[in-house]
Amino acid sequence: MVSSTETASAVLEKGGNGTETDVKIIKNYVNGAFVQSNSENILDIIDPSNGKQLAKLPLSTKSEFDDAVESAKNAFPAWRRTPPVERARYFFKLKTIMEDRFDDIARVLTLENGKTFDEARGSVRRAVENVEVAAGIPTMMQGSSLEDVASGIDTVVYRRPIGVFAAITPFNFPAMVPLWFLPYAVATGNTFILKPSEQVPMTSNFIFELIDEVGFPPGVVNLVHGDKVVVDGICTHPDIKGVSFVGSSPVAQHVYTLASKNGKRVQALGGAKNFVVVSDDADINLAAEAIIASCFGCAGERCLAASVLLGDEKIYDELKDLVVQKASNIKIGGGFDEGVLMGPVVSARHKERVLSYIEKGIEEGADMILDGREAQVDGKEGGYYLRPTIFENVKPSMTIAKEEIFGPVLSMMKVKDLDDAIEIISEHPLANTISIFTTSGKNARKFRYNVDASMIGINIGVPAPMSFFTFGGAKGSFFGDLKAHGKDSIEFYTDKKVVISRW
Repeated sequence: MVSSTETASAVLEKGGNGTETDVKIIKNYVNGAFVQSNSENILDIIDPSNGKQLAKLPLSTKSEFDDAVESAKNAFPAWRRTPPVERARYFFKLKTIMEDRFDDIARVLTLENGKTFDEARGSVRRAVENVEVAAGIPTMMQGSSLEDVASGIDTVVYRRPIGVFAAITPFNFPAMVPLWFLPYAVATGNTFILKPSEQVPMTSNFIFELIDEVGFPPGVVNLVHGDKVVVDGICTHPDIKGVSFVGSSPVAQHVYTLASKNGKRVQALGGAKNFVVVSDDADINLAAEAIIASCFGCAGERCLAASVLLGDEKIYDELKDLVVQKASNIKIGGGFDEGVLMGPVVSARHKERVLSYIEKGIEEGADMILDGREAQVDGKEGGYYLRPTIFENVKPSMTIAKEEIFGPVLSMMKVKDLDDAIEIISEHPLANTISIFTTSGKNARKFRYNVDASMIGINIGVPAPMSFFTFGGAKGSFFGDLKAHGKDSIEFYTDKKVVISRW
């Protein structure tokens, strides 16, 4: 096994404080070894808490990507023949190693992503849970059978792996989201290529250091860093059988269209504009606490974040005052700083994007009741900080109510009743997740029965399914039919062979 201690581990040891002369180069992992890309297209990886350089990332060439596909293709026949119980043992070992290095993974994640250390640890826990579930593959992958479907004829259904799969994952959860896919694809007997976000490559590299310790056969798992060249390669390469994607809806649609056009299975999880409804019978304090955590946790950079609050007119003013008060008290700072509840956004470019949406809200006539544009942290003046921003008197036609901002911005609307709220929600083209706060079972049932979102919270601000349930949205938030993790993942990564026999 070949170590990549020149990359993620080295940065972790220095805490991201290396000088320009000792900044390390992030490597790919292909055919069981860490390999240096020869690309001259190189990105700087920046600590968003202070603007200092962490590492450099070469963006792989098409030929380097093709090498990874060839490696995965060559490894598939032997890996497919490996008994599922033996494949599962690799994941038991990976789970043990990840538990041993749990906080180290979270530290690398916080360094390059900016979220607080507690938030990073929570997402690593979700990553480990997916590894745990995949270790049950001998049971989950079982087929079915029936004797005497006709006189003297029996039928057996076998699940079988298909070949090389790939995943394209986003910047916001660089430990968790790749492990929505990799464990299930590999445990079912496929080989795999991960293309993580080029903004946060170090977490994936660190996890692949741990994967390298596990000792998977060469070519079974591969890591290729890159940009659109690699993305389009994944979508068009004839030897890749299926593609998993998480990101914005426009890119999800591009991946779905291009990959499916090239005959691949595709699950493309897109963007969100998540509504939260607070009924007049709700526990207002519970609702306000949950809304704050949902909207401003992870600096709003998550597809499950609440972004539009629909408050019943009978309790709206009380709710508004509570939400503004709690949001005003959120402490911002570096992810490792004590007492910090909200870290920086991921990059200078993303900060400018969020600021542009705030300016658009003002321009279109929404009332800003909490201004988060001016944000400074002593000693970290180069960081990409924002404070919570809240608008009210927002109309459904406004840009801030229609488009995914992916930052700490909350839009508030006053509604007459639950029917009014459901009508507003139903007209939106995205439908990822949605929540209602109510003490009425009747209202809760009416809500979950009539809304389109696939993930629904009742008195829960972030309705994130556990790894043994499926994860994914509806309408413009999802392209495909089989979603992430849970039972859908087994369906996605396997084909069913039906054998009908008479003797």
